[in-house]
Amino acid sequence: MIFLQNDGPEGASDEPETDGWRLFFSAEADEVVVRKRKDDGFDGTDLEDLLRARGIETLAICGMLSEMCLAATARTAIAKGFTVILANDAHATYDVPPGPGRSPMVPARLAARAAEWSLGDEIVLVDAADEITFATRP
Repeated sequence: MIFLQNDGPEGASDEPETDGWRLFFSAEADEVVVRKRKDDGFDGTDLEDLLRARGIETLAICGMLSEMCLAATARTAIAKGFTVILANDAHATYDVPPGPGRSPMVPARLAARAAEWSLGDEIVLVDAADEITFATRP
């Protein structure tokens, strides 16, 4: 498994070494953590090299924020020729606050669904993460 970890700027909730920066799941000894500074996990990292070296062609992407880091990384993965699987229950975001004028607050669940929709037909969307199976190559 490859984890992406965002290194936010000083004072941000994901500033390195803060609680908000720590991974929810700890990486095992044989897993890789790629630290990034931009939304797109490919931008300025060796993520593509790691995936290609392992012969990985399909990615199951999960995490936060649906409309930012997850979507940016998914779009680049698709552009680079990877198949991307996204489970509806494996990504999240925050409520979108009311906008200018009469634009209402958008609940996080709807914002996450809109992020899925914005990725178009090239993404493989499944209902639940437990529908995704992983296999090693012989």
